[in-house]
Amino acid sequence: MKYHQLGTTPIKVSRICLGSMTWGYQNTSLEAFEQIEYALDKGVNFIDTAEMYAVPPSAETYGKTEEIIGQWFEQTGRRNDVVLATKMAGPGVAYCRNGRGPIKEDVAKAVEGSLKRLKTDVIDLYQIHWPLRKVNSFGIRDFSDEWAAEIKTEKEDYILQILEGLQEQINQGKLRYIGLSNETPYGIMKYLEYAEYRGMPRVQSIQNPYNLIQRQWDQHIAEVALREQCGLLAYSPLAGGVLSGKYLKGQRPEGSRYTLWGHERMKQYKRPQTEKAIERYVTLAQEVGLTPVQLAIAFVNAKAHLTANIIGATSLTQLEEVMSAENIILSSEIIEAIEMIHDEIPNPGLRRS
Repeated sequence: MKYHQLGTTPIKVSRICLGSMTWGYQNTSLEAFEQIEYALDKGVNFIDTAEMYAVPPSAETYGKTEEIIGQWFEQTGRRNDVVLATKMAGPGVAYCRNGRGPIKEDVAKAVEGSLKRLKTDVIDLYQIHWPLRKVNSFGIRDFSDEWAAEIKTEKEDYILQILEGLQEQINQGKLRYIGLSNETPYGIMKYLEYAEYRGMPRVQSIQNPYNLIQRQWDQHIAEVALREQCGLLAYSPLAGGVLSGKYLKGQRPEGSRYTLWGHERMKQYKRPQTEKAIERYVTLAQEVGLTPVQLAIAFVNAKAHLTANIIGATSLTQLEEVMSAENIILSSEIIEAIEMIHDEIPNPGLRRS
């Protein structure tokens, strides 16, 4: 297992981070415990969760994943073996702070809730799950003209408010470091500006989607991550599982996300161009003696701006296959073949709105 420095902190995190969003919905607590122990045995020391997990989000499953992780800590006493990351939900979740965007006063409540569920005294990396302002995140390709008009009427500096709330929690010893998720170059640089010129907490990571069919990061944020030592925590490296090829030609495996969730939450992956790109990547993997999963994971692992690759699984078999890519190094010929597909079908995992 390779390890990378988390931003400018002294913490070293495993290149593979264990994602957890299925725990409490698709996975039971016992299955989650098996995944944690398997991953730690393979050298993983980094677990990511969020207050709104399990996914798909609902009032019934809110906080369930954090509770499961807390139970594992309590039963095993292995809290110190894990670099623990969680996230504070943004606006729009009706059952979470009445759907409003988090303000300074909400930070303390959110942190206390996560600490209680996780059964720990401190969170190593606390992330803002998505921005309070409207931005083209979650697979949306373009910035809307309607959002541009709203910028002119904005009055509150929510970024500064959030940082003030986070600073108080750091001062109280409840948080070690902070990160962002689903952010844009503007938001990242604004947070970093406040850190440099106002002495606020410094952002140490950015958790955004990154995979073979969704490479918006390369165009907009990679340089920021490298120059500012604020690396990528890549989520959805398999694009919700579609890069495994298991959904091609209308397949719907029992217990899979598509089967359980339907098309609405993953509709950008069902467009003809997306399927065409996936077919090409699956064929390439077969030609070079890899599974499609190994190709997709190894591609993300190789990126210079990567801090950690967040992988999720609903079975140990899936987790084993993902972990098998850790020591795979893609040749220059394979990378060139990937880039040729990307040239022909760039970012089909992004949608207009």
